[in-house]
Amino acid sequence: MSQDEGMFGVQGTGDTSGFGGLVRTGASTGSAERPYGSYFDEVADDLERAYPEFNDAIESVVIQNGELTFHVKREKLVDVAKILRDNPKLSFEMCLGVSGVHYPEQTDRELHAVYPLLSLTHNRRIRLEVSVPDADSHIPSLVEVWAGNNWHERETFDMFGIIFDGHAGLTRILMPDDWAGHPQRKDYPLGGIPVEFQGATIPAPSERRSYQ
Repeated sequence: MSQDEGMFGVQGTGDTSGFGGLVRTGASTGSAERPYGSYFDEVADDLERAYPEFNDAIESVVIQNGELTFHVKREKLVDVAKILRDNPKLSFEMCLGVSGVHYPEQTDRELHAVYPLLSLTHNRRIRLEVSVPDADSHIPSLVEVWAGNNWHERETFDMFGIIFDGHAGLTRILMPDDWAGHPQRKDYPLGGIPVEFQGATIPAPSERRSYQ
C-alpha cells in the first residue's frame, strides 16, 4: 500500500498549501481475505448465491476504511447492479451517483467510476468500482437501473471523459459544449489569471508548484 506525503507532490520546502505534513495512504488494489467483518460477508455471500457468474464478474473485493467495495468488470456491471437492486436479501434501492477518479500511473486502468450504494431496507452501504483504460473509456450506463444517475453520469463524462454507453443524452453538464478537455483529470493543465501585486506578477498555480 503506497503512502504519499505533502500536497501537490512537493517535497521539502516550497509547499505553499500549508499541508506539508499531511500523510495519505494510497488505495488498496488487492483483494481482501475473509472474514470481511460487519455485514460484508453476508452481502458477498448473498450476491454470490444470486449471481452464478460472481467469480468471473468481480475482479476483487476490497475492505478499506470500514467500507466494502466490489471491483466489477465493466461488461458485467449492469447485471451485478440489477441483482444488488432487485434481490430481496440485498435490496440496494439507491445509487448515490457516480464519481470519476483518474489514476494516470495505473496502466490500462487509468479511469475509475465509483458507485456508492445504499440499502434502505437493510440499512447497509457498499460501493461498486469499475476501471477502464484511458484509450477505451467506455462503461455501460446505469440509468436504466437507477434513474437518478442521469445527471451524475453526465458530470463524470464532463469532468473525466468517461463515456457511459446507453445514456440517452450524454452531453456536458457543467462546462460549455465546445470546451476542450476534462477539467478534473490529473493531466489537465491548471489555469490562472495573471495578477499584479505591488509591482509583481503572480503566475498560474501550475507554473509555481510541482505537480509531478
